[in-house]
Amino acid sequence: MGSAERDWLRLHLTKGLGRVGLMRLMEAFGSAGKILDAPVAAWVRCGVREAVARTLPCGDDPLVQGALSDLKSLGVRIVSFLDEDYPPSLRAIADPPALLYVLGEVPPTDGLAVVGARRASEPGRRLTRSICREIASRGVAIVSGLARGIDTCAHLGALEGGGPTVAVLGCGIDTIYPPENRRLFHSISENGAVITEYPPGTPPLAGHFPGRNRIISGLCRGTLVVEAAEKSGSLITADFALEQGREVFAVPGPVFAPTSGGVNRLLKEGAHLVTSADDILSVLWPRIPSREVRRAENRFAAELGEKERNVYDLLGDEPLHIDEIARKSALTPMEVSAILLHLELQGGVNALPGTRFTRRQVFVT
Repeated sequence: MGSAERDWLRLHLTKGLGRVGLMRLMEAFGSAGKILDAPVAAWVRCGVREAVARTLPCGDDPLVQGALSDLKSLGVRIVSFLDEDYPPSLRAIADPPALLYVLGEVPPTDGLAVVGARRASEPGRRLTRSICREIASRGVAIVSGLARGIDTCAHLGALEGGGPTVAVLGCGIDTIYPPENRRLFHSISENGAVITEYPPGTPPLAGHFPGRNRIISGLCRGTLVVEAAEKSGSLITADFALEQGREVFAVPGPVFAPTSGGVNRLLKEGAHLVTSADDILSVLWPRIPSREVRRAENRFAAELGEKERNVYDLLGDEPLHIDEIARKSALTPMEVSAILLHLELQGGVNALPGTRFTRRQVFVT
């Protein structure tokens, strides 16, 4: 771990310096090093109490050194709000985390948050796993909280679908909670990421989970709720999603079931009704092809010559004029015309009015 990680840990482990205070210091000084070099009076001008500023631990403080050692041994890195690889969708929410502790790689695009009952029914578990398997197979990340029940099924479905998944913790990244998800924890870190805003050593206290929920929804374009009672914590995630301007989806449940009150209320209030993955994909990712289509396209492209592959790779859902294709491919218009005709005859290209072309997805029936 470098000096920047040590500096961020010193700040994060300062007693009384919360997210808001740290964000103000970030905005004022632009780096951990400059924050630490600033005098106490400058911290006070940023709204940090003098008593808090004077509790800043030293770099060789045992608490800092212990946390630094834990992160190094786990392979965890610290991503600050100032870093380029901070998740863009999370950066856009009203109260983004100042720091993230990351094990693995956070997918570069936004995903689908999936939350629900810990004591979920077997049909709810099965449906969650099926939906997440299908959506993950399209390359969309599934984000959840590693909890028992629906969260666990969401992560498992994503892994089965071969897509990325992200677990957001309500504790330090050195604590696996619940403990029976240890193997799942490591599978997620190898096929996506485990993240938290809490420093090492933080226990999984109940008060941490609402904050975790805003991160789950903040990372995603939409939130799916499966089985939630009227006062379920999953509804907090749905509320955060609405506040963040994201879509909310819900699976309807039997009227008299205790885990149906929350989801059925969400549906009454305008959430998208979901019974299959297509209900979500049609709203959020209508143009993402299925895994079967992508495999068929890859097989088709593998049989093309170099110039044909060059042209084919340029095409997508948006129509491209032949002159634009020629410019991007560095081929002559005559070459491009002959290639497009060949691709059209093979069923790989749609020819549109005005000499415009799109890729044709007709390989899977």
